[in-house]
Amino acid sequence: MFAAACAVGVTLGGMPLRNVIGGFPVSIMILLVGVTYFFAIAQVNGTVDAVIKGVLSRVGHHVVALPLVFFMLAGGIAAMGSGMAGLVVAPMGLPIARRSGIDPMLMALSIGCGISAGAFAPTSLFGIVSYGTARQADIALNPLALFGVATVANLVLLIAAYLAFGGPALLHRAPGAPHAVPTPGPVGATATFGRAQRATLACMVGLVVAVLACVVNGIEPDIGVLTFMFGAVMALVDPASGRTAVSKIDWSTVLLVGGIVTFVGVLQTMGSVDMLGHMASTVSTPLISALVICVIGALVSAFASTTGILAALVPLALPLVASGELAGWALISALAVSASIVDVSPFSTVGATLIASAHEDERARMTSLLTRWGMSMVVLGPTALVGTLVLPGTL
Repeated sequence: MFAAACAVGVTLGGMPLRNVIGGFPVSIMILLVGVTYFFAIAQVNGTVDAVIKGVLSRVGHHVVALPLVFFMLAGGIAAMGSGMAGLVVAPMGLPIARRSGIDPMLMALSIGCGISAGAFAPTSLFGIVSYGTARQADIALNPLALFGVATVANLVLLIAAYLAFGGPALLHRAPGAPHAVPTPGPVGATATFGRAQRATLACMVGLVVAVLACVVNGIEPDIGVLTFMFGAVMALVDPASGRTAVSKIDWSTVLLVGGIVTFVGVLQTMGSVDMLGHMASTVSTPLISALVICVIGALVSAFASTTGILAALVPLALPLVASGELAGWALISALAVSASIVDVSPFSTVGATLIASAHEDERARMTSLLTRWGMSMVVLGPTALVGTLVLPGTL
């Protein structure tokens, strides 16, 4: 995809090669490398194993509640200003799922849905962009109504994930018989907390505190930079773990996302996304036009920035609202949530981070399943949201 981006951008788009290469998502690369390096150190020195054993010893046989707990954790953090902040729970949630016998897809979708729901809080980025744009266009969109729509939609998806990926089996697990997946610990790992483990645990807590402090002070937290910073501290405390962790950086996911995002960026620069949006707005039937715009928003968002897509497509929906045939709040809510629920796609920041946080043996399966889930949401999400929000207002 990176090669295709260069070829299409230069030959068809007339873009200088440096501009095409400049579209490579360096911020996503820093995020994925930083997260996988930081938590690889914690895994190598035994801290992750010790924390997981501590969590599971307290949960016991109530593992069925863990996905819901991580849904709420991710949503709560995402609601504090930045959806991406919710990603800090992913590198702990996926290993806990593996050890407790929870399908990693269920845990990944729980975290992804939590982030999608929390990001539409009146205090978070997606919510601010959506209702802010609507207000500029004189569309009455209640921020709490938007948040409610996003929360209900993602809870429905969470229930679907429970049913599809082993939730009923967890519900019927016999008390006192947690089914742990056999995962041999890393060489030299220990369940006790020595100097390196205590320092690592302090850095984990420090990472969460730093993210929350940034959010509270109105600063967009760069989780990639923060994980590199704490990773450097951990590597200084335990140089052997730092060296070993380098080989565990998930470069395949970095390159996968980098190529896809670069290519989509070229298409956006060439005006392809705007062209599709304008074509959708010219459809004679307003309801079909609304559905097409939501599908386009979901499709492009699966490969690119959700915030950017919202800012670009919300104005294209305004003529439909101005005609008076469609309820403005319903259409904007449907478009916004449609563009968000696809973010678990492996080609987006959220999906890529979830895959990078999983065990090496699980990444190929998760990439395949998250691709299917994300692409199915491109059609199912807009159809359900337009059908439940927009359609009733036309009857």
